[in-house]
Amino acid sequence: MRADRVFAYGTAAGLLGDLLLGDPRRGHPVAAFGRAAGAVERVLWRDHRGWGTLHAVVCAGGAVALGAVAARAVRPSAAASLALTGAATWAVVGGTSLAREARTVGRALQAGDVDAARARLPHLCGRDPQALDADGIARAVVESVAENTSDAVVGALVWGALGGVPGLLGFRAVNTLDAMVGHKSPRYRRYGWG
Repeated sequence: MRADRVFAYGTAAGLLGDLLLGDPRRGHPVAAFGRAAGAVERVLWRDHRGWGTLHAVVCAGGAVALGAVAARAVRPSAAASLALTGAATWAVVGGTSLAREARTVGRALQAGDVDAARARLPHLCGRDPQALDADGIARAVVESVAENTSDAVVGALVWGALGGVPGLLGFRAVNTLDAMVGHKSPRYRRYGWG
């Protein structure tokens, strides 16, 4: 089977896996990456752009290298390549969990339970829900779904189409690092280039 078909079928399998399974409650590969990136940050952090760059290279480069080594190892087998692509796609996309969280907040708003919607909003975005009324919460949900669909689904698939499994993993690594250190706070202004 041609490599482009293997990738297309593997991606479809990964998207189907996300649709049927969503994200696991424990042991998610992106969470494991986040913990590893946090450990690297604890070792490397200095209030300096060069150290932040090294952090990004180590973490994102490690994810890309892992994807490249795994893809090369399974290349002789179309079935193994399809399975690897499916697993990588499932691990990096998050459309089902995103939709689930948005529906949960939406149901609370429809029921008129603004307090429940406020309590659930942090599962979807980083805004302070206490400062938002029902309309503000609804806007936050719509904006978060739009942004995260780009980040959690579309962007991952584009980079996967361009770079295969290493592209999928690299995109998710960079996206996760942005969420971790890409803030305009005193700690990350230079390290995360916020």
